[in-house]
Amino acid sequence: MAISVLLVLFFGAFSLIGGVIGYVKAKSKASLIAGAVSGLILLVAAHWMHRGSEMGSVVSLIVALLLGGRFLGTFFKTRRIMPDLIMILFSTAVFVSVGLRLLQ
Repeated sequence: MAISVLLVLFFGAFSLIGGVIGYVKAKSKASLIAGAVSGLILLVAAHWMHRGSEMGSVVSLIVALLLGGRFLGTFFKTRRIMPDLIMILFSTAVFVSVGLRLLQ
């Protein structure tokens, strides 16, 4: 399995689990919904990428860009490693690896 597919797969799982943790710790329904939706979209995108569909790559790029931007904004305010910096790093890794995959 390609590294870009694995990154998207792990990013999706991390987003999904992070949404659940946000709900459990802070009773944040927004975290639960956003984490579940973005995580499931990324998991589906990873599946599509594994099957050879460029649509999966495009979808994962869009989600990575949106999540990276969202967490970059809060990181500048809070300077928290978890979840902000971790999500920024995941978003960047996915964006670069999937972008390179599309350019091949």
